[in-house]
Amino acid sequence: MGAHMRGFWVSAIGLLLIATGAGYAQELQAGLWKVVTKPEVNGVIGPDQETMRCLTTDDVNNIEVTFSPNSRTTNSTCEMTEHETSAQRLRWRLQCKGQIDMDVAGEFIFAAPEHYTATITTQASMLGKQIQRSRASIEAQRVGACQ
Repeated sequence: MGAHMRGFWVSAIGLLLIATGAGYAQELQAGLWKVVTKPEVNGVIGPDQETMRCLTTDDVNNIEVTFSPNSRTTNSTCEMTEHETSAQRLRWRLQCKGQIDMDVAGEFIFAAPEHYTATITTQASMLGKQIQRSRASIEAQRVGACQ
């Protein structure tokens, strides 16, 4: 894997990790959350990835800052082209142009103060040719207090 692709994966995974904590706008409960991500890259389904994330009261009271993606890219310029929040949904789209162009979109559905699901899609292209398409399906459940 070349240096450019390693950089792409670091950026894409960083965006995914930032986004996997989104919460119920008014009632999301602080605490320890089990987040299960089911990845699919170029049509190939990967193994489930399970992480635990502690969300503080400040995190859940400020979802605009805490759970929207931010870009940490090199040699790219990114722009948030869509961002919508309601009590039951967070939807955003980030588009980056540079050595590798990326279009990353996320939609989170908050079913309850202790549960949410999400889908994040990424399309990457270089010189106008698509080089990767990925989709991550996410399910998160509050499991208790932070340790």
